[in-house]
Amino acid sequence: MREWQLSDNAAYLHYCPNETIDGIAIDETPDFGPEVVVTADFSSTILSAPLDVSRYGVIYAGAQKNIGPAGLTLVIVREDLLGKAHESCPSILDYTVLNDNDSMFNTPPTFAWYLSGLVFKWLKAQGGVAAMHKINQQKAELLYGVIDNSDFYRNDVAQAQPFADECSAFQLADNALDKVFLEESFAAGLHALKGHRVVGGMRASIYNAMPIEGVKALTDFMIDF
Repeated sequence: MREWQLSDNAAYLHYCPNETIDGIAIDETPDFGPEVVVTADFSSTILSAPLDVSRYGVIYAGAQKNIGPAGLTLVIVREDLLGKAHESCPSILDYTVLNDNDSMFNTPPTFAWYLSGLVFKWLKAQGGVAAMHKINQQKAELLYGVIDNSDFYRNDVAQAQPFADECSAFQLADNALDKVFLEESFAAGLHALKGHRVVGGMRASIYNAMPIEGVKALTDFMIDF
């Protein structure tokens, strides 16, 4: 981040700390000074590791990775940024309106709220975000340990960048075996491992809800395969 070249007249800086297609991450905390409003998409990393929200102007995160059902979004806004919506902004998208109405300016997705509440209680029972971060690191180290110590599996992009703990992408040395790998892994109870259509290969989603036993089952299969 220190090498980023920022525009002098930009209203804000936006970035995403976790890229799930190639399985890479930005593990730095932004520090551009108080005059830069940092806005970040934490959809795939929210609640997976401790987060210093004071470094950001706006944090938003789709619920579908670590919070609850798709269709719900968590937004954290610095108070001094409220009340500045553009005049063309619909009231339903105005964070000030939502804040003033306890996020119930319109009828909220109540079932999604309820399920998210259950997830929050479960997360606290696991020891909270800090404890979950340690578990996520263990899962990622287990999976990438197999990839990095093998000539059969690889992740060319993640070797040059910090790897993503939550969504791990990898390829087979022989792409002709992709179909066989997916078929046999599915038969072994390991589902949805097909990589993104842009890059192909494999992708293991190991978000908070995935126990370390599930990652162990995957790595055991990878070694046997």
